[in-house]
Formats: sequence, structure tokens, C-alpha cells
Amino acid sequence: MADNDWKARLGVVFSTNPDFNYTTDEQEEVETLAPAKQNLRVWLDRNHRGGKTVTLVKGFVGSEEDLKELARMLKNRCGVGGSAKDGEIIIQGDHRERVLQLLLDAGYRAKKAGA
Repeated sequence: MADNDWKARLGVVFSTNPDFNYTTDEQEEVETLAPAKQNLRVWLDRNHRGGKTVTLVKGFVGSEEDLKELARMLKNRCGVGGSAKDGEIIIQGDHRERVLQLLLDAGYRAKKAGA
């Protein structure tokens, strides 16, 4: 079953070459910058969310695991839900001041952005 990588090969044109060896493009893992070198922006957003307000943290440079760990800490300290994906953390509700203070206390370079 370990050789069953047909999902990774979707969209590949069939080759009649019997010696063809398919290789997948491995994405390089981005190294996480130190908190003092991160340049984070804290936004307030209502677009495409059914009128509900969310706090966005953008600008994180690093691995998905570190992003999810930071999101977990922020959600836990604010006592709300949210998610982390595509280098962006979404915290439910208007928690801009609290999130900004938590990031600064954790050693991150962060500032308010947007309206």
C-alpha cells in the first residue's frame, strides 16, 4: 500500500515509455523566523463572514506546525475559537487589543493594521 501514490499523480498524462519514473515536487519546509524577526499585522475583518467579526493575524513566516501552535495559544488566551491556515490566524470576534498585547508579550513584532 505504500507504493499506492495514485492521488499524487492525478493530472499526469499517460506515458508509453516503460522506463518513465514519475517524481512529485516536494514542497520545501519554510524555516520559522524568531519571534523578534516576525513582522505580524493584526486586522479586524467582516468580509465574506456573514456579518460576523474576526481578528486576523497576517505575516507569519514559518512552518504550519508553528503557525498552529501560535494560533492555539492565542485562541486559548482569548477563550474563543478560530483557525490557522495559509500563513494567517483567524480568531473569532473582535479581540484586536488582546491579541496584539499577547503577541507583544510573547516577543513578536506586531502592530495594528487596517480598519
